[in-house]
Amino acid sequence: MKTILGLILIVAGIALFFQGLNRKDSLAGQLDKAGTNIANTVDGGTRTTKHVGYMVGGGALAIAGIALMAARGRRVTPNV
Repeated sequence: MKTILGLILIVAGIALFFQGLNRKDSLAGQLDKAGTNIANTVDGGTRTTKHVGYMVGGGALAIAGIALMAARGRRVTPNV
């Protein structure tokens, strides 16, 4: 069960990462980047674009899936 859940997290993370990568190169991503830069210039904020969130979230999901698959379960030793 742990392996299946880990694989699902890895696949979902990779898909989310590539979704963000595709958005970065699209027209919507370019407009989002321009709007974010203008807003940050006006008020000095530290906003990020949506594609950065997708890419960071996808990487985090993939790492969580790898960690879940690599983690060992508790070993129960019988009392002898």
